Amino acid sequence: MASLQEIRAKLQSMESKPGSSSPAQGDKAIYPFWNIDEGTSTVLRFLPDSDPNNTFFWVERQMIRLTFPGIVGGEQKPTTVQVPCMEMFAGETCPVLTEVRPWFKDPSLEDMGRKYWKKRSYIFQGFVNENPLNEDTPENPVRRFVIGPQIFNIIKSALMDPDMENLPTDYVAGTDFRLAKTTKGQYADYSTSKWARKETALSEEQLAAIDTHGLHNLNDYLPAKPTPEGVQAIAEMFEASVNGELYDPARWGQFYKPYGLDVGTQTQATVAPAQTVPATPTESVAPVSAPAPAVAETTAPVVETAPAPVAEPVATAPAEGGEGGKKSADDILNMIRNRQSS
Repeated sequence: MASLQEIRAKLQSMESKPGSSSPAQGDKAIYPFWNIDEGTSTVLRFLPDSDPNNTFFWVERQMIRLTFPGIVGGEQKPTTVQVPCMEMFAGETCPVLTEVRPWFKDPSLEDMGRKYWKKRSYIFQGFVNENPLNEDTPENPVRRFVIGPQIFNIIKSALMDPDMENLPTDYVAGTDFRLAKTTKGQYADYSTSKWARKETALSEEQLAAIDTHGLHNLNDYLPAKPTPEGVQAIAEMFEASVNGELYDPARWGQFYKPYGLDVGTQTQATVAPAQTVPATPTESVAPVSAPAPAVAETTAPVVETAPAPVAEPVATAPAEGGEGGKKSADDILNMIRNRQSS
């Protein structure tokens, strides 16, 4: 387990680095905090990743949404297919972002560029210490949390605060996180979420649960790396989406498909077998591997998802998010820095 000082040092080194750019279905393992009522809150206690190579206690997921006006031979209504961004895998080039980056140089293409830009979410794990939802506690109380950029920035900023003396995931001197839900316009807003002021120890029951069930390896819940054929399918689907063509199950169904579509063939999984991760605020369609909750953390659109192309290197350099998320905070920190200086 990395210490708080090690996490701070790594975050700080990423911020100052030159050349940086901006278990089974229905197991209730994912806690749907987005379903809490407006004006209420839930208290989460984050736990470390079981992967000793992950400096952080989260991993970053990067996905791209491809929209189509319908399906060949099927329903003629807006359809979305979610695919992994190849830049999530070290040293890989994303065919979609390679095409999209130059669009930000043309003001008339910026909106289209944001539509196809990668959407980020962060996977954590831990206990739900206060639960306003009327739900049964799962057998394994170590839950997973799919966090959007708004909440993630609150979590990350506090880690750099010298007033936080101990690692928040420490079993004895850790800190709870109160996630509060309000509303801004038509969107849910979590900006008033904050860390507790006092450290608390895990209970004997929680320690026993960790001993019994163990901690998750968060990297297991990231999409699987696409095969070369899968990458080619992503490129073809992107071109068809931009051109306003229909989604063709005969061409791409064996790789990626809309949620719920039965193409009668084996589809390449985007997450580990028998695991699902729900959609994030701007990702309302589940990965193609298996059914996933159609719910989402309904927050306002996040501008940082589409930085200016000059702030991020083209994918000949090592991509972000490799090695279990060790580099996952690099782009986030630089995006924040770029916005503050603009």
